[in-house]
Amino acid sequence: MQDEILLNPWVNSHAEDTDPSVPLDDDKWDFVLVSGIHNAGSEKEIKRKKFLDELSKKGFTIKKIEDKKLFYGVRAPKQIFQKYQHLLGNAEGPLQNPEAHHDIAVTTRIRIVNFILQNTVTPDLEKLHDLMKKKVFEAMFPLHEKEEVRQFLEEKWARWRDIFCQQPIEKIRCYFGEKVALYFAWLGWYTYLLGFAAVVGLVVFVAGITVFSSSQVSREICEASNTIMCPLCDQHCPFWLLSDTCTYAKVTHMIDNEGTVLFAMFMAIWATVFLELWKRQRAAVVTDWDLYGWDEDEEELALELINNLQHEPRKYQHSYFRSTVILLLVLVMIAVLIGIAHALVIYRVIAVALFTQSDFRFLREQANTMAVMTGAVLHYITIVIMTKVNRRVALYLCDLEKPRTFSQRENNFTMKIFTFQFFTNFSSLIYIAFFLGRINGHPGNYVRVAGKWRLEECHPSGCITDLFIQMGIIMLLKQTISSVMEYLVPWVAHKLRKKRQHPKKRRMMLGEEEEAEDPCKRQWLSNYQLNEVNIFSLFDEFLEMVIQYSFTTIFVAAFPLAPLLAFCNNLIEIRLDAIKMMRLCRRMVPRKANDIGIWLQVLEAIGILAVIGNGLVIAITSDFIPMQVYKYTYSPCMTENSTGVDCSTGYINHSLSIFHVQDFEPDTKVPKTLPGFAGGEITITECRYRDYRNDDDYSYTVQFWHIFAARLAFLILFEHVALCIKLIAAWYVPDVPQSVKNKLLERKHSNLRKELSTTVDSTDV
Repeated sequence: MQDEILLNPWVNSHAEDTDPSVPLDDDKWDFVLVSGIHNAGSEKEIKRKKFLDELSKKGFTIKKIEDKKLFYGVRAPKQIFQKYQHLLGNAEGPLQNPEAHHDIAVTTRIRIVNFILQNTVTPDLEKLHDLMKKKVFEAMFPLHEKEEVRQFLEEKWARWRDIFCQQPIEKIRCYFGEKVALYFAWLGWYTYLLGFAAVVGLVVFVAGITVFSSSQVSREICEASNTIMCPLCDQHCPFWLLSDTCTYAKVTHMIDNEGTVLFAMFMAIWATVFLELWKRQRAAVVTDWDLYGWDEDEEELALELINNLQHEPRKYQHSYFRSTVILLLVLVMIAVLIGIAHALVIYRVIAVALFTQSDFRFLREQANTMAVMTGAVLHYITIVIMTKVNRRVALYLCDLEKPRTFSQRENNFTMKIFTFQFFTNFSSLIYIAFFLGRINGHPGNYVRVAGKWRLEECHPSGCITDLFIQMGIIMLLKQTISSVMEYLVPWVAHKLRKKRQHPKKRRMMLGEEEEAEDPCKRQWLSNYQLNEVNIFSLFDEFLEMVIQYSFTTIFVAAFPLAPLLAFCNNLIEIRLDAIKMMRLCRRMVPRKANDIGIWLQVLEAIGILAVIGNGLVIAITSDFIPMQVYKYTYSPCMTENSTGVDCSTGYINHSLSIFHVQDFEPDTKVPKTLPGFAGGEITITECRYRDYRNDDDYSYTVQFWHIFAARLAFLILFEHVALCIKLIAAWYVPDVPQSVKNKLLERKHSNLRKELSTTVDSTDV
């Protein structure tokens, strides 16, 4: 009864008038607040009434509907929007309805009301956020309206049949706001240009397949039936023949060839061109929206004053002590993530030892490959788990920083979560690319984990295949499982919520009279049954795409199919996001923006890392440099002046060092014989291993230092050339098109002329 007395003044208030910005239809509401049915006089009931009373004092119209929950529809008075247009009339941009000169965009209206709801303070100094934490209110959301724009988006955007069609960015902006529209504009542009990279990567990969069996290096490995290799573990691991890894060698050369170098250079240029063209695209889009010079701080201050005329702006603050503490905590978190990568390394080491001693022949023969594959799956599982941990840690650190605005908080959070996610996703790849097989020592003096297990070795044809397998498995798992779960979880959740809200028996009992009596009820209930969205819903989509962009560019030299996988995934991702936002989730609160924010700086940093990463992959991981050194220094073409042979002839024998079995460590238990072809046994006196060492004292040979110098020279040359090309491309492609500059110039000129005309006329009068 008390609730009804409290609500009566709101229902009968004069907030609903003839203002064109307020829909005259009774079923049009800005927001819906959902609350549980609490006992009369309870603490939650009192807090809820106090909050609604504060809204009433600000002139809000409030309507109550009771079902299993209490639903409160709220509608803002016209004065709020008049103040906004007076303060920021020039910042509103083109109106949705040009003929209604006093109208305001629906997205702007929702944004203003959301700001006021979030910043309304009760007499107990509690805001809506605090009340939702205490379960006074369970949900708040703007409504999906039955309007023309939504119908268009459902028919032309959120459908699988339009997967190859251009996105209606302007319609997306009108319904979800500029920030969401810019995300889809960026994603569409990224996917469009990714198509060119995917074609080039596919050509490079197919070219590698055509030389699958024709490589001189892989032929030598396949024919090396007399080359005995050292055991892969210490306890009862047998010697093995180099020819046993024939297929692995062919796959390695399919990936590691001259085309890899050219493709890595191409991707470095592509990353720069993509960002520069996006800057131009963004400039053209926001100019059409009249948001090129939009000031976020100015809008925030205006909304604060509209909500509370006595508001004082929160000052910028900086604490060196707090920053130092946060930096130390970030470093600790990075150390933890690197420790997890070390745990994955230890797993691979133990897995190789166990697989090598297995009773199954396949596991023994493919011990390294199986360790890489299972390690990749385990790495994916750690990514899924640590993503949740990283989010909590990043949010905690952001709270310690006490940012002034939501945008500042979002930027700080973005940098921290991306840093954590980068180490989570790439620590294991960095180990495989740059450390695997290079810090393991040599026979007779191996580096061991816990003094027991030897570190892994590279295959005689190189380590790049291990990196290829790791990246392939992680990208496939991330994209397939993530895409399925991204759609399946909201769909199942929506169905369950709908079923709980309206069981079958109850749906049959609902009469037409009840529905006709209150047309709002069905709409509010259907919106409540949709999945909840939060302030980081769009952020999660950006983060997913930026991590994918990192995979696509940083180690693309080892995985030329990365752009193709990313391209196919993005075609599906755009429609999944569209369907999810239009049909499975509540309407997202629109946010104004004129760029993609700090994500652009992150993408530029990834572009630089791509140059460094691909240069290191080619110089260190790939066998490209050692092979070139051999061809032009030690090959038959150089030493014998022979022109009738392949210059890489003899490379494998040249790259393998000799170890005397008698020099094994005392606790090493390996068989000293190998089964022969005639059924007998061959006594082993020496074996081969991948390295450049002398066979007497196992010190590095002259060839090792030649290759080391060549690697370093190539790395410096590659990175400088790639960075120079990036700078030239950035200079050559202006960030802002000339048409946009001219449009802005004409607009400024027109405004100044009008101002001058107004001044002259007033002076004449």
